[in-house]
Amino acid sequence: MAHHAGKDAAIPLLTPYKMGQFDLSHRVVLAPMTRCRSYGGVPQPQAAVYYSQRATRGGLLISEGTVISPDSMGYPEIPGIWTQEQVEAWKPIVDAVHSKGALFFCQIAHVGRVYTTEIKTDEPAPISSTDKAVTPDDEAGIVYPKPRGLRIDEIPHVIEDFSRAARNAIEAGFDGVEIHGAHGFLLEQFMKDSANDRTDEYGGSLENRCRFVVELVDSVVNEVGAHRVGIRLSPFVDYMDCVDSDPEGLASYLVEQLNKHQGFLYCHMVEPRMAIVDGRRQIPHGLLPFKKAFNGTFIAAGGYDREEGNKVVSDGYADLIAYGRLFLANPDLPRRFELDAPLNEYDRSTFYTQDPVIGYTDYPFLDGENYSSSAPDVSIE
Repeated sequence: MAHHAGKDAAIPLLTPYKMGQFDLSHRVVLAPMTRCRSYGGVPQPQAAVYYSQRATRGGLLISEGTVISPDSMGYPEIPGIWTQEQVEAWKPIVDAVHSKGALFFCQIAHVGRVYTTEIKTDEPAPISSTDKAVTPDDEAGIVYPKPRGLRIDEIPHVIEDFSRAARNAIEAGFDGVEIHGAHGFLLEQFMKDSANDRTDEYGGSLENRCRFVVELVDSVVNEVGAHRVGIRLSPFVDYMDCVDSDPEGLASYLVEQLNKHQGFLYCHMVEPRMAIVDGRRQIPHGLLPFKKAFNGTFIAAGGYDREEGNKVVSDGYADLIAYGRLFLANPDLPRRFELDAPLNEYDRSTFYTQDPVIGYTDYPFLDGENYSSSAPDVSIE
């Protein structure tokens, strides 16, 4: 991605950035988003179209949450990376992204107790830090099964599943992995005091509640190297009955632990819930202390638009900005940001459907095409 002289100052989001050993040409990151198009847990060819549509030279894409074992799949038709079949299915998808000159990280995840009854209705129970179920979502008609708390002797096996998934991701060609430590999934079920009611060494104090994720990070780093590992955290978010009484303390402790790994690549953190000020949504901007404390690349996410993204990059509040729904609906988002072009509106009703095209690869580019069969090489000149 090339820039005209003087344009970088005007568009901070489109300035180059060095992320560890990786050279990025802009700061606009594809956020990890569940898309439910991986039939039978195996990524499909249409994912190569979807991701390559959103790939630009020197851009960073993070995959949808990709689960690490059969018992970690809590939503319909989400991808895994624990079998050789899944690894082989990811390879052409990764190749399609790399052919556009982009970087691709695989988000590895375990949902823990966040199973919908559509997926799991009987034994064995989903695993968690606790035997407390997530509160039913009566409005959506969703009931979450009662989980069982992991025994201490089982925890190393789950950690090994994450490490194997990381190893598999590198075999599939991914440039690195992002550990999913956010949004009420298994890691948060241990970390946050609303969910963790354990009385052993994995419960109680902040250090004990974070022990699982600290050990897991150690293991993944040992497997593939700190320079290939990032983590996504949402300490301020209250989701799936996971909320912490001291989110600042939790975030500070986690950053401190990540810094123990020399070269740990990035910390991807979700903003506190947006406030409404004068009728307009306003991002709280509560992450600066953690950006300052973290030694690696800091990625912020949570409701950003072009104006807000440019501002926080310019201010040094974050190094990179992850975009979810805007990038879903605008496969050429970096180019639209460069031109300050109008954005497609996203269709929430198709976020999690299983159609291989509609709401997935059919959002139009600026030139009016949708490239649902092949993606152009979007480069900013």
